[in-house]
Amino acid sequence: MAEAKQDNRITIKDVRIAYAQGIFEARAGKGDNGQPGKPKFGAAFLFGKDHPATKLISEAVVSAARAKWGAKAEEMLKMLKAGDRLPVHSGDAKATSAGYGGNLYLNAGNVLRPLVLNSDRTPLTAADGRPYSGSYVNAIIEIWAQDNQFGKRVNASLLGVQFVRDGERLAGGSTATADDFEAIPGVEGAAEGQASPESLFG
Repeated sequence: MAEAKQDNRITIKDVRIAYAQGIFEARAGKGDNGQPGKPKFGAAFLFGKDHPATKLISEAVVSAARAKWGAKAEEMLKMLKAGDRLPVHSGDAKATSAGYGGNLYLNAGNVLRPLVLNSDRTPLTAADGRPYSGSYVNAIIEIWAQDNQFGKRVNASLLGVQFVRDGERLAGGSTATADDFEAIPGVEGAAEGQASPESLFG
């Protein structure tokens, strides 16, 4: 279900993706010290506390901490956990968001667009409609420790996503398609007798 790679890269398998549109479209978020950040690609990945990814990510976090802080790693990890500055968080804190309650979640991002593949390893684009929020994916992430003028924390960089299987869509995980609309007969533009804004709201 999950496997470790070199350079602290790990593959978490069969996890549920949220905010999947972020793997195709970079969005500006809040940067360090509250300043506007660079546009980033990214998504959230949801999984249960007993999912194999939980242990794998924990091991990668410890490895990154030891590489950065050496003998002080255990002390640093306790401090970072208390401040919720590790890459895995409790979904109960976002229980109002579909799919989060009772699960853990990991946010991973990258200024570079991650590789996105279908189950047969062919490339996917946003037009393909998958992965979508609520579907299940494999994700390759890199866990690394930050210690600079912007603070101390352990982060997850998103390197790639592979669609695995369908799942119940999460809110905001889909858009309309052409099949959702009916063809309109006649000429283009407003139909005769169409109400004007003034008549609708005046």
